Amino acid sequence: MDISYILNELGEEREHYFNAVAPPIIQTSNFKFSKVDALRSAFENEMSTYIYSRGLNPTVDILRKKLAALDGAEDCLIFNNGAAAIFAGIMANVKAGDHIVAVQKPYTWVQRMLDTIFTRFGVEVSYVDGTDATNYFNATKANTSFYYLESPNSWNMQLQDIKTIAAFAKQKNITTLIDNSYCTPIYQHVIEMGVDLAMQTATKYIGGHSDVLGGVLSGSSQMMKKIFDSEYNSLGNGTSPFNAWLMIRGLRTLQTRLERINDTTKKLVEFIKQHPAVSGIVYPFDESFPQYELAKAQMKEAPGLFSFYVRATNRTQIVTFCESLRHIMMAVSWGGHESLLLPKCAGIKDEDFNPQNPEHQMLRMYVGLEDAGYLKGDLEQAFTKATL
Repeated sequence: MDISYILNELGEEREHYFNAVAPPIIQTSNFKFSKVDALRSAFENEMSTYIYSRGLNPTVDILRKKLAALDGAEDCLIFNNGAAAIFAGIMANVKAGDHIVAVQKPYTWVQRMLDTIFTRFGVEVSYVDGTDATNYFNATKANTSFYYLESPNSWNMQLQDIKTIAAFAKQKNITTLIDNSYCTPIYQHVIEMGVDLAMQTATKYIGGHSDVLGGVLSGSSQMMKKIFDSEYNSLGNGTSPFNAWLMIRGLRTLQTRLERINDTTKKLVEFIKQHPAVSGIVYPFDESFPQYELAKAQMKEAPGLFSFYVRATNRTQIVTFCESLRHIMMAVSWGGHESLLLPKCAGIKDEDFNPQNPEHQMLRMYVGLEDAGYLKGDLEQAFTKATL
């Protein structure tokens, strides 16, 4: 399906809403029925029609059709954030006594849900170095029911061999879920690679303006119905019509924004890796990246996000650098219009800073829509002030 059609037309039956170019926000909690038997039929399958916006809503459905098509999936569900989507995907596919194999050092809130919630109900979790697919295989037990992947992850950009792990999982009847937020389906087709559940945080590139939270979970119609009838409706963590409308708006420019961000990212990577204040860079499409060949094989591009190490002898130098930036904001998350920086030392006290530990000197940068020269100038003056 053509991407221009998906972003601009799919799911939009404009003749049903006054031929408006932009879809309406169906901001309602409830839907009217004229016939008792129609209501009875709806109760039998709440995913078949509109009853209550905790379940289905017309505005959200337009977004669902577009995002499922982008993923090459049969269907998808939209949650109010990425963590909620991951939680529902795992919860729907594990039970007490099961075992999960997850990539090591996952997103903070994923690790917390695995360690504090799932283990509370008798689910065992093993973390593995995902850069070697055999670590997943070797950690698999008779009761393993779920694999969790992040490729690339958002700090050290480590990859997993998605096709190899997904193929092994299918042989063992193990459900796979991957966080595909870094690449989006524009630059990495994980459903095509055999993954069961594709998740992306719509807060980031889908929304694109840092003004909406969302999480996308794509997969087979059967899997989406299973999750809809249980976790999605029971937990009540689906997105709202207004937030869905904001994400539809964001989708219009998704491809264009990613192309611009990707082009500027490459320019910033070249600038930073050659800077005397920098000791190293972590970027999947840089030839120095340990998994460069795998990155080129399973990703079309590597937009926006990379990490680098500065030659800091103390924490104060990194603090000065970050606080001297005039245009690049210091913040978590990524995927919006604005460039961001996040220092690893924000979680480290002064007395615990160790200049011999590369992670303590690590910063993550997200490249937004600004001009490359504008960003380079901001970084340069901050490097100078920090005497790096």
